[in-house]
Amino acid sequence: MSRYDPSAFPPFAVTVDLVVLTVREHALCALLVRRGEPPFQGYWALPGGFVRPDEGLGEAASRELAEETGLRAHATPGQGSSGAHLEQLATYGHPQRDPRMRVVSVAHLALAPDLPTPKPGGDARGARWAPVGDLLGPALADHEPLAFDHALILAEGVERARSKIEYSALATAFCPKEFTVGELRRVYEAVWGVVLDPRNFHRKVTGTPGFLVPSGGTTTRQGGRPAQLFTAGGATVLNPPMLRPES
Repeated sequence: MSRYDPSAFPPFAVTVDLVVLTVREHALCALLVRRGEPPFQGYWALPGGFVRPDEGLGEAASRELAEETGLRAHATPGQGSSGAHLEQLATYGHPQRDPRMRVVSVAHLALAPDLPTPKPGGDARGARWAPVGDLLGPALADHEPLAFDHALILAEGVERARSKIEYSALATAFCPKEFTVGELRRVYEAVWGVVLDPRNFHRKVTGTPGFLVPSGGTTTRQGGRPAQLFTAGGATVLNPPMLRPES
């Protein structure tokens, strides 16, 4: 190591970006912040920041999540509404993705139940929940572009969520600790952007081993007759899977 010269290699920075998704008013929404400083000053962007010298990638993502939402992170869905599911999504390192210098971003996906109106922190000028349907696909042309390569990161984060709820219990990460089958169905409908048959959905989720566990209670918060409450079971892989309807 005595011959190792770090100055012989070009320096670069590492950041974490967060695709924070929640379901609000039956729509899948992503957290955006308005940048208050260059580059892309005034543009909407995903929350995130530089990794500090004394922290790992997971620590940086958890810190940014806490700063932006006040939530602690956990790695397993179904642990209640006090935290958010957080997992590493992908790494983005195009040489020109950030005009300041060479910056590699390790993006993370965070999922949580219905979250309150966000408050901007740090150098952000604003913060809001935006329906992903307004940010992706054909609707993107009607909205201002996101900063950096955040449209790509958001699209890949949304697709990760849509795919994972097919074969895992991740959809329960959008639910409170106790929820009804109807509330879970509305999560699937919001994430997939489809309408599901209530009876078929109820039969599938209650018949999948380890997916749901009756809590013993009922609720009328959705109106109508009392509905049975469930909690997330211990299953991490759904067998059979909840296949996404063809669009």
